[in-house]
Amino acid sequence: MKYIDNVVSLCFDESKCTGCGMCAEVCPHNVFKVDGVAEIINRNGCIECGACAKNCQFGAIKVCSGVGCAYAMIKSKVTGKECSCC
Repeated sequence: MKYIDNVVSLCFDESKCTGCGMCAEVCPHNVFKVDGVAEIINRNGCIECGACAKNCQFGAIKVCSGVGCAYAMIKSKVTGKECSCC
């Protein structure tokens, strides 16, 4: 599954990354690979859920969670309306 190309708000600061691997562990769409430090390997797969940023204790990742596909999917479940990004 992929969102829309090149619209994701995901930002990654490699200089703050310690290579702990938490981002890759919590990401449901395998956006990150960790080999020393993290690397974004599937940027367009990001659903902007914010799990990576919330679990990065070093502040290397920022994402505007709630603006992307994840928000639209949750909203469609709550309202019973069709999902606008799927």
